[in-house]
Amino acid sequence: MSLNHSPETQNKLIARVPSITGRDLPEWFEAIDNGPSFLRCDERANWLADEHGLSHGYAAAIVLEHERRRRF
Repeated sequence: MSLNHSPETQNKLIARVPSITGRDLPEWFEAIDNGPSFLRCDERANWLADEHGLSHGYAAAIVLEHERRRRF
C-alpha cells in the first residue's frame, strides 16, 4: 500500500472522511493516538484499516493528515 497521494487526492479524501466514515478527523486522530505505538505510517494505516474497517486509501489519508498536523 502506498501512502503517497497527490495533494489533490489527499484533500479530496480528507474532505470526505466525515461523510464516508461517520467520524470527524479529531476522533480518528484520537484513535491513532490511543492505538498501538507503531513507528511507521504504513503500520498505523494498516492498523486503522483493519481495526476500524476503513479502506486503505482513507486510512492512509487520515494517518498522513495526522502526521502533517502534528508537525505544526
